[in-house]
Order: sequence, then C-alpha cells, then structure tokens
Amino acid sequence: MAAGELDRREFVKRSAAFAAAGSIAGPSLAAHAVGAHANVAGSDSIRVGLIGCGGRGTGAVVQALRADPGTVLHAMGDAFAPRIETCLGHVHNAMAQSDEQAGGGSSTFRDKVKVDEDHRFAGFDAYRRVIDSGVDMVILTTPPAFRPEHLAYAVGANKHVFCEKPVAVDGPGIRSVLASAQEARERGLNLMSGFCWRYKLQVRELFEQLHAGRAGEIVSVSSTYNTTGWHKPQPRKPEWTEMEWRLRNWHYATWLSGDHIVEQAVHAIDWLHWAYRDVPPDRCVAVGGRMTRPDVPETGNVYDNFSVTYEFPGGARAYHMCRHWPNTPSDNTMYLQGTKGRTHMNPWAGRPHAIVGEQPWEGSAPNNDMYQQEHDELFASIRAGETINDGEWMAHSTLMAIMGRMAAYSGQVVTWEQALNSQEKLTPDTWEWGDAPPCELAIPGVTKSA
Repeated sequence: MAAGELDRREFVKRSAAFAAAGSIAGPSLAAHAVGAHANVAGSDSIRVGLIGCGGRGTGAVVQALRADPGTVLHAMGDAFAPRIETCLGHVHNAMAQSDEQAGGGSSTFRDKVKVDEDHRFAGFDAYRRVIDSGVDMVILTTPPAFRPEHLAYAVGANKHVFCEKPVAVDGPGIRSVLASAQEARERGLNLMSGFCWRYKLQVRELFEQLHAGRAGEIVSVSSTYNTTGWHKPQPRKPEWTEMEWRLRNWHYATWLSGDHIVEQAVHAIDWLHWAYRDVPPDRCVAVGGRMTRPDVPETGNVYDNFSVTYEFPGGARAYHMCRHWPNTPSDNTMYLQGTKGRTHMNPWAGRPHAIVGEQPWEGSAPNNDMYQQEHDELFASIRAGETINDGEWMAHSTLMAIMGRMAAYSGQVVTWEQALNSQEKLTPDTWEWGDAPPCELAIPGVTKSA
C-alpha cells in the first residue's frame, strides 16, 4: 500500500483482528443511524445528570442546559461534596446570565436547575446514584481513570452519554470503552466524545477538503501541544489519606490522568488520527522525561515532555511533541504535507484554514463555539431519535496517546496490538479512601512497555 492509502477496508480488516478486545468498525463523525431511544420519547424534558463537578463538568452542563429548551439538571455527583455546591453555584450564575441575555425578567434558564438535596451525591459510588436517579443522559467529567467504569454503567442503564476525553488511561480501560461503544450502538444510544475539535466547523471543513484529496495523498503530519504547565499541586494535609491526596492532585498521577500526553495533548494526537481517516498507526517510538518539573511527592510521576513518532500502514508518518515548561512559548498547531499541497492549522490563533499547493483552497466556515456545538448536535440527535456514536475513534485516539506514553516510559517500540492488548492495569480494582497505587517515575530501558 502506498503512503497515504489508508482506506476504510484496511481499517476494518485491522480492527477485526482485535475483535476479542471489543474493537468495532463504524461510521465516522456525524454519521447518524436511526434507532429507538429509551427515556425521552414523547417527553418535553431531558433530565441531565452530571458526574464530576470540576471546571470541565461545570462548563459542559451549562452547555447542555443551553442546547435544548427541555434540558434540566436533575442530579449531580462528585467524590467530594463541596465541589457539588461550588459547581451548582456556578451553574446558577451562568443560567441567570443567560436569562439576562434573553431579555431580562425571565427565569427560563434558571428554572432548568432542578437538583434538590436528594439528588446530590458524594463519594466513589456517586456515579451509580446519579445514573439511577431517573436521568435520561449523563455527562462524564471525572478524572480519566474513572471513565471506563462510569461509561459501562451508564450504557448498561440505557442512558445517553457525553464522555469527556480522554476515555481511559490504559489498555484494559480502552477495551472496556470499545465494548461500551458497541453496546451503545446496539441499544441506539448517543455516545458523544469530548474531542471538541471534531465539532469546530472551520476544522471540520479543512479536514473534509483534506480527505477529498485536495492536498493529495497525506505523507506526514505533525502536531504540538506545548504549554506552561498545570496548576500548582496541593501539599498533603495531615487529615488526608493517600487516596484523597492523589485525587486532589490527579493531574500528577499517571494512574489517574494518563500523564499530560493522554489527558491534555490527546487533542493534538486526535488531529493526527483524524488526518489519516481514523486508521490506527502500526507502531510508535517516543522519548520523554522530566526536565523542569521538580521531583517532589506533590508532582507524582508524570513527565513534563514527550516526543512521539507514529508509523502508519504503507510507511506514512505522524509526529507529535508536547511539553509543560514554565517561561517557554505555548504552541498548539498542526502541519500536514501531502503529495499535492500542505496546510498549517493554528485554530486557537485564528489562523485562516487554508491549503497551499496545486489546488489552493481557503475555508469559509464560521468561527463557532465548538464546546456548545457538541451539545447542540447531541441533543438534536436525541430529539430526532437518531444516534451519534463517537465511541470507536475516541477510544482509538486515546490509545494513540497511551501507546506514545508507553513508548516514552519504556524506551521501546510499541505496536498498536501491544497497546490495545496490554494487560497493564493502572487503576485499582476497588476505590476506597485509604491507600492508593504508587507513583513511581518511569525509567526508559527499565520500565516495561506492557
């Protein structure tokens, strides 16, 4: 196969080899299949449950409440009870602002918040109680380690799901998500991912042109996600158990976050996956480490930089770099080279979406709010009795990030099959407020890749 010839037949053939792991071959983004939905047929309201009441959960539920006239916030859950009240306060303020923007004097948006005391759940089992509380759809925005378990329970309970990225932190988690995605498809449930760039109209328009061949066959793509770093970690308080301390600093524990290549830079890795029509790479090699992050207990075991080379069927390649270095320039871009043209995508900077080459093109799509677009499309699909299922590609984009981390941690070449079938389970079998998994820093050449 020539470089760039990454078609759906090849993808289906490759995925079939992973059937035991729950891998499926399905339609691409925005392909809808009519299905029968439970819960909302004939109802004016869509009851929403929020699981994970941090900043991203707060933003997502506000977007859900603005997406459809009948959405109502029915239940909320978080490991820590105070976060529920903080989140609820922010949601109330956002809805009041929406009422003012609608003309003032109305309480249309404020009336959407209907979370009484009996529907605010704290603790590790909060997700079950939210899902079982009578909601129609759930928003999953806890730390990534919890995502596979929460998604499986939600789909099993016949709920529509908005599932924030990344969807897992290890191979067993990815296999669970793929199985849940298959079950959601069979049940006719909507499963939308938090890979928000897939819902940016300008970016969609660019990728449509690339997939139509305007730049020719794609031979290489590179992406970056360079930032100054995360928030300052919290020192341990005497009354906190190891588990509580790690949860309050979840970004800094690989077993909770997946490391920043998985938790954050996965957005830019998703661009690589998308560019190659969601066909997985064959293998990757990577480097990474800690150059500026202090080696203290508060910073756990995450690296502060990664660089990964992915090899695709036929020899096409993709390159990714991400770093968390204070006092250095931020960068979040994609460069793509085809046999007939090239593009440089820098969507945060408002760079025009264009292709330079034999068939020059410049985009005309509006600069929409991609976060709101996700929920607008999700609830429109629910209302129409249709389905959006992002499950397969959201799991595979996450796995691309995981295999990059595995290659950097171990110093070894890691294949797609190794990553998908890995038995390395980072998360505990049970969640309790006591001990927590260790945060040991990986050493290339010593740490195992699977």
